[in-house]
Amino acid sequence: MIEKEILAKLTDNAPLNSKESLYLLNECSIHVLGEMADHMNRRKNAGKVYFNVNRHINLTNICTSQCAFCAFSREKEDEDAYVMSADEAVKNVQSSIPLGISEVHVVSGLHPDLPFEYYVEVLEKIRQAAPGIHIQGFTAVEILYFSKISGHSVLKVLGILKDAGLGSLPGGGAEIFSARVREELCPKKADAAAWMDVMRKAHSIGLKSNATMLFGHIETPVEIVDHLISLRELQEETGGFQSFIPLPFHPKNTRMEHIHRISGYGTLRILAVSRIILNNFQHIKAFWIMMGLRLAQLSLHYGVDDLDGTVVEEKITHSAGAVTPQGISTGELVRLIKDMGKLPVERDTLYNEITVYN
Repeated sequence: MIEKEILAKLTDNAPLNSKESLYLLNECSIHVLGEMADHMNRRKNAGKVYFNVNRHINLTNICTSQCAFCAFSREKEDEDAYVMSADEAVKNVQSSIPLGISEVHVVSGLHPDLPFEYYVEVLEKIRQAAPGIHIQGFTAVEILYFSKISGHSVLKVLGILKDAGLGSLPGGGAEIFSARVREELCPKKADAAAWMDVMRKAHSIGLKSNATMLFGHIETPVEIVDHLISLRELQEETGGFQSFIPLPFHPKNTRMEHIHRISGYGTLRILAVSRIILNNFQHIKAFWIMMGLRLAQLSLHYGVDDLDGTVVEEKITHSAGAVTPQGISTGELVRLIKDMGKLPVERDTLYNEITVYN
């Protein structure tokens, strides 16, 4: 009976309530779930699967948060701690220009000593060296930290960064919105309300963003559903989210190494449920770096329509034991998508289509 009610709502593109969402997450057949999510995705994106040619830059791994789930962060005294100068960041961008990148993705740790002006300088120098490349940078948690160290309001920080060249925000730092989970895993990190307020303010000045959810650790199904519905409600308010990116937790080299990684089956359930619950999000992204190429490819039949991009050099997930490549070619992404009967589309950060691979 409940499946009929859900199908009727999906037909009308109506939002599911918590009870219906929990049914999908906990009880619905994976095959039925996949069919629902794939149908919804085809209706929204007509069989297209998007990717972009991008470069990740992680400015520093020194971080004050020291979250229990993070294998990337270091103390200043650690032997492998590093800080990238603005000029080094520019060199990384310039080395990737021949690859045809349209986006630079900049995120890092919360360094205790770097001033806000350093991050502004990074943006300005990248924009000067590569004026045609979109800069997506700085999670909501980083924005709040910049506000703290600069004494500026969040809105002023966002305005300064936008003027310096920031084009959009990634979705990191959301983790799980549950206060219970955040208290245990990342007590020094901004809470859910603060994360959402940054996104609300970013959207208000024309900065688009993504949204994420870290799953497969100590969260409950109810907390997953609450997270997704909270994002849906904020999207209803602002319309500023471009894509949702569910991120499966990698426990290796973290303080939570005792936790077993979520299965491929569990990951596909989360992706499909996310597609169905987030009826006002256009895109669901499988970050292949964290999922693995084969599972990301399979996810294209479970509601996913975006595989992120070529990446070039990813450090955060690989610190947690990811065995995926640190980058992938455009040709390989196109082949993976075509093999699933989908239409590959190279996009820019704002989902303008660059090349359709018929």
